[in-house]
Amino acid sequence: MAGKGGAPRRPQDLGRTLRSLLSYMGHAKWSLLAVGVLVCVSGGANLAGTYMIKPVVNAVGQGDYQRFVHLIAVTAAIYAAGVASAAGYTQTMVHAAQKVVLDIRRDLFDHILGLPLSFFDSTRHGDVMSYFTNDVDTVSEALNNSFAGTVQALIQTVGTLVLLVVLDWRLTLITIACDVVVVLYVRYSGGRSRRFFSAQQSTLGELDGFIEETMAGQKVVKVFNHEGAALSDFDALNESLRASGTTAQAYASTMVPMTVAISYVNFGVVTVVGALLAIAGSADVGSLASYLVFVRQACMPLNQLTQQGNFLLTALAGAERIFAAMGLAPEVDAGAVELVRSDAHAARTASGADGWAWRIDGEDVPLAGDVRLYNVDFGYVPGQTVLEDLSLFAKPGQKIAFVGSTGAGKTTITNLINRFYEVRDGVITYDGIDVRDIRKESLRRSLGIVLQDTHLFAGTIADNIRFGKLGATDEEVRAAARVASADGFIERLPRGYDTPVVADGANLSQGQRQLIAIARAAVADSPVLILDEATSSIDTRTEALIQRGMDALMRGRTVFVIAHRLSTVRNADAIMVLEHGRIVERGTHEELLALRGEYWQLYTGAKELD
Repeated sequence: MAGKGGAPRRPQDLGRTLRSLLSYMGHAKWSLLAVGVLVCVSGGANLAGTYMIKPVVNAVGQGDYQRFVHLIAVTAAIYAAGVASAAGYTQTMVHAAQKVVLDIRRDLFDHILGLPLSFFDSTRHGDVMSYFTNDVDTVSEALNNSFAGTVQALIQTVGTLVLLVVLDWRLTLITIACDVVVVLYVRYSGGRSRRFFSAQQSTLGELDGFIEETMAGQKVVKVFNHEGAALSDFDALNESLRASGTTAQAYASTMVPMTVAISYVNFGVVTVVGALLAIAGSADVGSLASYLVFVRQACMPLNQLTQQGNFLLTALAGAERIFAAMGLAPEVDAGAVELVRSDAHAARTASGADGWAWRIDGEDVPLAGDVRLYNVDFGYVPGQTVLEDLSLFAKPGQKIAFVGSTGAGKTTITNLINRFYEVRDGVITYDGIDVRDIRKESLRRSLGIVLQDTHLFAGTIADNIRFGKLGATDEEVRAAARVASADGFIERLPRGYDTPVVADGANLSQGQRQLIAIARAAVADSPVLILDEATSSIDTRTEALIQRGMDALMRGRTVFVIAHRLSTVRNADAIMVLEHGRIVERGTHEELLALRGEYWQLYTGAKELD
């Protein structure tokens, strides 16, 4: 896997890809077995029907009318069986192929969901979407069009060769020589087209990623008059796709014409030689007639194989990308401590943990919300240090604020508490428990997060609030909205809580989306809350409304606040001023102002946050 670029430029392990694909085809093995049987019947019927030309022509030559009628009836029955089998396997193959694709797409989605956040931070959304669209579609197309066709083409190729030997082995030597030429050319052309088909799939993923990125950032593009540059970048990627696609098709498209041309040469030579043998009495006319039809048809299965080869090459390139993504290491979780409801501790603690407890070795320990970092070192990539020897603590119910310039490490701290990333050195504890010993699902269930960039999902406003607690009742949803001060604007909407959310909340203002995010955190009712610059992109009037919602939400909880506006953290129990991954100042608002240091400069405007 090549990070942001998407897929590798060429298949790395074709055998492994085929084995993986065959394992999924095994999920529909009985349907595929039925397809195989019906394909064999259909292919056999086609071969047998063509072979029947020999006795029919000989019966005509002998003037045997009764035998002629009998052979015609037998031939008709053979072809009828072939038609019925063809109709049967095409319908069965459709259902089997869709079952295989269903399983691949489900497992791919499940695996992608289980990947660590670092994957999504380093991979463009367009590349990820390409797995589910372009790549899965190519596999689906190949299964629908190529599996049965390839099997039938193989049966007819082998069967035709056997019957050609039976009819006249001398003429078959000529046919085999021509077939060898066809195979050698197909191998030559197919090997080169496969490389370019893989490059085409990779470039297509890059182009999808660029389009997704550009469309999502249209406002920025227009603000900075970047349309021309965007078009230029698109043209470069589009040209790369055209070049790889043209080269791939240039090689692949020559397979069929060359096969046909060689088959014409073969037919002409065999016709002349066979006629000379018949004149000399070394072959009967019926055998020659049947042989010539077989030779004329011999190019059809070879053409099918070459055509299906194009589909298979594209499908294997897509399958390589899919299985490479499915081969990425999932998020590791070795934690054993679980978050549970405990009736024994139903009274709300200082952190707001109403009935929540940690289950350790069968015993319940009340959740308090005490979070501490000890000598934490961390960097996103080797050789880079974002946090260095950082230590801090948040007692139950305290509000801890982080301020500092961009890149100082504020969001990184919360990412480590959530275990989106693992610390390089040091320890993070939660109620005295190493967070690495807590199951990630339980850890994240205990942490409510309100992000700066709010993402809303398709559905209603109530559905989006309920995202914080899927089993929340309508009353719980409304109560959460009231806590977040969101009920006012929601009630004024034409359909209230049933108002549909479109295009990631494009029908709502930034402030309204943020209030919904706060309500989502409120309905989750997590004992520890993380607010990541939740008010940085809204106006001061809306900020006041949001601040009331957050104050209600923060009451009684341990809270971490990442602040861009210092006015929002004046009431924090402790303010941490970070620079270059270190805490340079800490204390209350008043204490830090008295120091007349970094925080004082930021607060008075002598220095600005960047």
